Amino acid sequence: MPDFPDKLNSRAQTVIESARVGGDSVPVIVRFTEARSAANFSRQAESIGSHSVNWTYVTVPAVALSADAKGIDALLAREDVAEIWYDEPVHTMLDSSVPVINAPKVWAQFGNRGEGVTVAIVDTGIDSDHPDFAGRITFTQDFTGSGSAEDGNGHGTHVASTVAGSGAASGGKYVGVAPRASIMAARVLGSDGSGSTSGVMAGVEWAAQNGADVINLSLGSDGNSDGKDALSTLCNAVVDLGKVVVVAAGNAGPGAGSVGAPGAATKVITVGASDDGDRMASFSSRGPTADGRVKPDITAPGVKISAARATGTSMGQAVDEHYTTAQGTSMATPHVAGLCALLLHQEPGLLPADVKNRLKSTAKNLGVGANDQGSGRVDALAAVAAGNSTPPPPPPAPDPTPDPVPDPVPDPTPVPTPPPAPVGCLGAVLQLFGLLR
Repeated sequence: MPDFPDKLNSRAQTVIESARVGGDSVPVIVRFTEARSAANFSRQAESIGSHSVNWTYVTVPAVALSADAKGIDALLAREDVAEIWYDEPVHTMLDSSVPVINAPKVWAQFGNRGEGVTVAIVDTGIDSDHPDFAGRITFTQDFTGSGSAEDGNGHGTHVASTVAGSGAASGGKYVGVAPRASIMAARVLGSDGSGSTSGVMAGVEWAAQNGADVINLSLGSDGNSDGKDALSTLCNAVVDLGKVVVVAAGNAGPGAGSVGAPGAATKVITVGASDDGDRMASFSSRGPTADGRVKPDITAPGVKISAARATGTSMGQAVDEHYTTAQGTSMATPHVAGLCALLLHQEPGLLPADVKNRLKSTAKNLGVGANDQGSGRVDALAAVAAGNSTPPPPPPAPDPTPDPVPDPVPDPTPVPTPPPAPVGCLGAVLQLFGLLR
């Protein structure tokens, strides 16, 4: 292998050397020094040995491909190649919560249920016929090659329900944190809950380019990351575009140094799991990151969470035909994504860093170390109220002696309201994965 130590981390070197011995192809993500080089490479890919290009990104100048060792050597020798990452496998992190974080008090005191905010669930898809999502799924897209964005695993549906489920099928019992937010759903993981780093990157980029305000990633890779991996790099770039990215810390606890990618990304909101008694879940991944930073950033309920069940799936412990119970940092993360939707409804001008700081500054300290809990367990009411000096007053009590009703006056002829402009198609390519316990 050519001597380019700055272009390969130790993980990539190990995998590529193993492939060199066996003559196998290796899935990699190649970051170029500029966007033009990445685009040109995609058009000329057949000249770089035995490989195939899977994804081309624009948020960061990179391509995902499979190449043999000879092809990778040729890439390393190019002056316009900045770095080559191994395309790590990723998986779901799945292992009463909404009242615990005080979301119902936000609904009551501020009349805020997340209206007008769009949350993208990058996961195993969604059960689009579930009553709890009726009328609020704006777009779905399949990136697994199955031809359908319907959820064949159940993880994505459960996550989406915790973010924004209406509770319609339960008579309002199992309601999400932001039950009037809009939902985008990308099926990027197969029915087994697994996928690739390159696919997740494509999904995150698609969500960012097609209207998401908040992106939920209940997924990740194994190991302890320094936040300089491919997926973390792209997530940071998406935050710079103004998108709030919320990521599961992982289920590799209770040992220290167990947060993988993209949870180790500097700018995302990384979420650990607690129970309804405000005790840290033993499975929740702990910091520090491989480069010594505190993670997670925040904690939310992630133990025995009941939410929507996708038709025909067996994830978790079934409550009935419409709901199932599961646990993991996958379940904690959508509580925070839903809270981000409440904050953005209340204060649309908040930047991602503002949202992150608000969550951290208003969290409840659980009395454990920062690398266990981050800043503590989120408090929706405290977070929303912190940006409002006085909440709106409650509605007035009815007058016991109402005024006489005047004679009715005919209304003027109403002016027809023009129909809303059609929403354009998304037309993007995507693939992702989540976190299951």
